[in-house]
Amino acid sequence: MPNARMRFDGKVALITGGNAGIGLAAGHAFAGQGAKVMIAARRSAEGEQAVAEILQAGGEAAFVATDVTSSASVQAMVAACIARFGRLDVAFNNAGIPGDVTTDIADADEDTFERVMAVNVRGVWLSMKYEIPEILKAGGGAIVNCSSFAGLRGGPRSSAYYASKHAVLGMTKSVALEYAARNIRVNAVCPGLIMTDLITSGFANAQEKLAMLTARIPMQRVGLPEEVANAVLWLASPESSFVNGAALPVDGATSV
Repeated sequence: MPNARMRFDGKVALITGGNAGIGLAAGHAFAGQGAKVMIAARRSAEGEQAVAEILQAGGEAAFVATDVTSSASVQAMVAACIARFGRLDVAFNNAGIPGDVTTDIADADEDTFERVMAVNVRGVWLSMKYEIPEILKAGGGAIVNCSSFAGLRGGPRSSAYYASKHAVLGMTKSVALEYAARNIRVNAVCPGLIMTDLITSGFANAQEKLAMLTARIPMQRVGLPEEVANAVLWLASPESSFVNGAALPVDGATSV
């Protein structure tokens, strides 16, 4: 068995939404195990900072500004990865937004619905569409899509978000079947409440709200980005070689 700490040596990993939170943690984890990492995100300053952090830690990485809702931008993202590193073996399609999680559907904003679907659903669909031809050229590989515990259950006042994350799982299963015989595995990770900047900024003045949400988690704590990154690496690695079309919860048993 290859050294687990360098199980992605010689491989190239592309991460959308890789400039913060779970995506950034995954970038560090892939680079730490030998992968060359292409970080893709909208915010360039944070993306360049993510690359600087990986380089400082001894990894290899580059950044490409990307809007996953744009076909041209996603094609340019994949082209930039190939131009920089010469191949693509692994993709973590992580970019996503929460949208409005406080409004009943009758009062929900239609533009917000369209934006959530554009980023969370179209973004994953476009990413896979243009990543897969390059992964095939590399002889096969793995894709991990970021869904959510919201893709495994229902929830009030966030219908657009829950619908989008269910859609990610549907796409994951469908594309896994399409490419199962062509050496590409497609799985999804389903994080629960994770301590990202989105959470810390959103609850900066509402610790009582955060405590209430944490109390609903059977393990009685919020997850860490690194814990999700570990699951992503496993799904992308040879250790999960017979796992395909799966939805792996990383949510402290919230979706059980």
